[in-house]
Amino acid sequence: MAFEGLTERLQNAIGKLRKKGKVTESDVREMMREVRLALLEADVNFTVVKDFVKQVRERAVGAEVLESLTPAQQIVKIVNDELTKTMGEAAVPLNKAPHIPTIIMMVGLQGAGKTTTAGKLANYLIKNEKARPLLIAADVYRPAAVDQLKTIGQQLNVPVFDMGTDHDPVEIVKQGMIQADLQKNDYVIIDTAGRLQIDEKLMTELADIEAEVQPNEILLTVDAMTGQAATEVAKGFNERLNITGVVLTKLDGDTRGGAALSIRAVTGKPIKFTGQGEKLDQLDVFYPDRMANRILGMGDMMSLIEKAQNDFDEKQAAAMAEKIKENSFDFNDFLDQMDQIQKMGPLDEIMKMIPGVANNPAMKNMNISPKEMDHIKAIVYSMTPAEREEPKILNASRKRRLAAGSGRPIQEVNRMIKQFDMSSKMMQQMSKGNMSGMEGLFGNGVQGKLGKMAMSSMARKQKKRKKKRLKNAKRFKS
Repeated sequence: MAFEGLTERLQNAIGKLRKKGKVTESDVREMMREVRLALLEADVNFTVVKDFVKQVRERAVGAEVLESLTPAQQIVKIVNDELTKTMGEAAVPLNKAPHIPTIIMMVGLQGAGKTTTAGKLANYLIKNEKARPLLIAADVYRPAAVDQLKTIGQQLNVPVFDMGTDHDPVEIVKQGMIQADLQKNDYVIIDTAGRLQIDEKLMTELADIEAEVQPNEILLTVDAMTGQAATEVAKGFNERLNITGVVLTKLDGDTRGGAALSIRAVTGKPIKFTGQGEKLDQLDVFYPDRMANRILGMGDMMSLIEKAQNDFDEKQAAAMAEKIKENSFDFNDFLDQMDQIQKMGPLDEIMKMIPGVANNPAMKNMNISPKEMDHIKAIVYSMTPAEREEPKILNASRKRRLAAGSGRPIQEVNRMIKQFDMSSKMMQQMSKGNMSGMEGLFGNGVQGKLGKMAMSSMARKQKKRKKKRLKNAKRFKS
């Protein structure tokens, strides 16, 4: 996933300082050497790396850091601040027209995910602003580009204006704007053509569209997996068009992070959104401070909270909490709970947003496959309504039938039911505010992986507090 290599290298470099009570200028220089190498390996622009290292070193060797009680923490804060500054300091909202429609022109090279991003942006505006967008299909060169946008429009129930592939793109956009005025659409998103590389024909066409409609936003879609090449693409487009912002796509791929750390510093244009995955709801506002936290392995609780608020049904969550208190939590509720969690995305990515868990070595062994979830669902779907509502009636013969019906081994059926029982007991304990004696309530499956990690962390904290109390008691006696 994005930034994994960079995160590990930066943590190792800073971790060496944490082991030292006192930090010298020599220690800082050694750390910055490793930081520089980590950034260069992540394909960050050389000039950006040079300026970044210089700024951090100047601040890190100051008296207030070297003479402080926790110099390593101070240096982590400095690195975090400078990473945030390099990426733009604050989220930049979309430019809006004083009167409707706000016109957004999507540009970029072929393969960067421009058409999909146009759909994601329409979906984002519908969810967050209750907008009524219109998509204009102005890419008449790439095979099936118009059909792809129309398919996306059908999925979102968003109108798509097209004139096929036999018309001039400027004329298509012009006619599309007339339709937007008639329909009173508050946003118009124009999907333009791309090329395998920047050329004169492409840039002339895009400049003509810009001159025709005077868009409020020209968003450049760049593939984060191309590293520094994404920065060169941004520079090329920015020289001919009035680029107002960047959308970084494919951050869920094997990207080293160079584009995110370089584009703002090199072009002066803000990253406004990031795309992760192919689903139309996988578009996020870019927050430089949150990205800096994630790069340093410090988690991202704000994004996690927002995900939960967007994806969880409050009434359903409240009803489930009540069922847990009444000890009436059944397999129907269990399925609902799984669906709610899956809406938030891959579990390993969610866990990385939690501070303390994000840089936990145990995370590397957490390979939670969607197939595991599907296998559990298959077993539950094989149950009768009575079995789902009354898990206690699941005897040996019923379990054998479930194994046959779901196509899963009987051992897996037994393990899943055992985990369900343990999860129910755990939730009962939590609802009573009793966290003791819960370490044994987890199995080895999905719940087990998450549960053991959580309980291990709690157990360590409880042990630490107990040790501190004993130490204070001894001191008081003496």
